[in-house]
Amino acid sequence: MMKNILRKEMHLGALAIVYIFILFGLMFMIPGYPVLCGAFFLTLGLYQNYRYGRECNDLLFSALLPIAKKDVVKGKFVFTCMIQICCFVLMALSVLMRMTLFRYQNVYLSNPLMNANLFALGTALVLFGLFNLIFVGSYFKTGYRTGMPFVIYMAVCFAVITVAEALHHIPGFGALNAFGCEHAPLQLAAFAAGVICYAGLTLLSYRKSCDRFERIDL
Repeated sequence: MMKNILRKEMHLGALAIVYIFILFGLMFMIPGYPVLCGAFFLTLGLYQNYRYGRECNDLLFSALLPIAKKDVVKGKFVFTCMIQICCFVLMALSVLMRMTLFRYQNVYLSNPLMNANLFALGTALVLFGLFNLIFVGSYFKTGYRTGMPFVIYMAVCFAVITVAEALHHIPGFGALNAFGCEHAPLQLAAFAAGVICYAGLTLLSYRKSCDRFERIDL
């Protein structure tokens, strides 16, 4: 059942742009640039996809199918997480390359902004989790509102990016901006925290969305 719902999301409910925006994960390779903006651009593509679904009455169409309402929500969440994970894989590959093949390149060693490391990957997962909680959760509260929830998400997203970029400039937090394999235990702990936040925020939003969507009269 879920396989067919996911196929519907991928082939009927998805804009081509949402797949193209996965490539923004490669922004982790750009030196001297706030790499976490790549996570934001991916969520921007997902936002456009939800708007497209709203204009096409996708939720109404899905609700008329012989499936439970919670399966409609699950299909949206699975598709959203699939796109996020695909983008995250590109981010992880970029970090791996910067930590190994390009670790001695001056253009990366002299980078004044956040380095692409495990802390950055964990923070990107937090941003994805916040998108799932703030935007996707709010979308299923009404079934049509997309503008204000995304504005709220943008404010939170760039606040998190600003804090993450500023942390390594604070005395005692410089290890968060470690380059290569330096301070591996701390980096792994920061990454693990990001994974836990992503899973927790997404699961919380999914459960709340199921309850909200059950109460909507389409």
